[in-house]
Amino acid sequence: MFFDATQAKRRLGPRGSFDMPLVIALVGLACIGVVMVASSSIAVAESQHIGAFYFLKRHLLFLSIGMVLATIAMRTELKLLEKHAYLLLGGAVLLLLLVFVPGIGMRINGARRWLNFLITSFQPVEAVKLILVVYTASYLVRHRESVETSFWGLFKPIMVAGGFVVLLLAQPDFGSATLMIAVTIGMIWLGGAKPVYLGGMGLPVVALLWFVAKFEPYRMRRLTSFIDPWADPFNDGFQLTQSLMAIGRGEWTGVGLGSSVLKLSYLPEAHTDFIFAVISEELGLAGILLVMGLFSLAVGRGLYLGLKGMEVGQRFAGYVAFGVSLMLGLQTMVSIGVNLGALPTKGLTLPLISYGGSSIVLTCAMAGVLLRTTYEINRAFDARQMAARNPANAVPDANAAVASVPAREAVIA
Repeated sequence: MFFDATQAKRRLGPRGSFDMPLVIALVGLACIGVVMVASSSIAVAESQHIGAFYFLKRHLLFLSIGMVLATIAMRTELKLLEKHAYLLLGGAVLLLLLVFVPGIGMRINGARRWLNFLITSFQPVEAVKLILVVYTASYLVRHRESVETSFWGLFKPIMVAGGFVVLLLAQPDFGSATLMIAVTIGMIWLGGAKPVYLGGMGLPVVALLWFVAKFEPYRMRRLTSFIDPWADPFNDGFQLTQSLMAIGRGEWTGVGLGSSVLKLSYLPEAHTDFIFAVISEELGLAGILLVMGLFSLAVGRGLYLGLKGMEVGQRFAGYVAFGVSLMLGLQTMVSIGVNLGALPTKGLTLPLISYGGSSIVLTCAMAGVLLRTTYEINRAFDARQMAARNPANAVPDANAAVASVPAREAVIA
């Protein structure tokens, strides 16, 4: 008797699949990151007499660790994250509090954002970003009706995000605080909350952030210097003027890989916050379009699969896909906007491309969670297709696994 693959698949049930366009986009960004970290960091490393490829070697090490975490995340059922969302939330609060403990927290450039792990340092906010997405997704699943119909249904997740904001502003880390509030509001809106309720809850938060920014003179200088950086090109506008000169030199096709001039101790943080300017200078508009195209593909596929998750009843997976996509997309938008002078200067890295241990490791883990959502959503979609074609041979719990949501909810989400 010949082996019948179709019958075997029916017996085993749908196995799911990872979204290949998303995989290609994420891997492509990581590969570009390796090349550009090598190109942008050599001058910095040589000026510090630590070896030309010091930062590249560390970047590859962190990327390897991140790939291990991504692999683990891709093989972990999302129901475990949903089940332990509150435990993860408590761990996130603990991590943010530890930075203020002497001997454990580290102060670098006047900010307490790092934990001392002896052999390396760790920035806990990168892990907190993913935990906040997981918690908010679990809340939206458990309190769907109150989020859609009640003002108070939005109160708890906004207050949780607000608590993180307070801890981040104490470090201080204004950029990450703003990003977390924006992602939380975005997830709640995609979860079906009424705009009027979001406005009523969000406006006080925006007012608070504005007050905090105005309270610190250096923050206000950052918020205003990007409007006319050439007014003070050697002080508050220095970073942006150097970035704009690098971008301008790139023109259509760039000056050539490795041939950047501004990275030679002119452009601050060339291999971290301002790596996009180096890409622009060396690869030109062609490089800009490639990078932005890959980010657009990754974020677009994540949002699309989030909608697909809503349609097949995988609400938690769908919300996580929304949250991770928003986190990657908004951070990318801010990082590129800062380099282009469209947004005030903030210390946010370009995901998967910039050098940075905590950033690259946890971004890889976040990418692994996003890919896991695509696997479970595709698995549920296949189960529904199998049930529709062969009701008698459907897997026992296929109907429960892929219960559809009302059309209105899918449209809102």
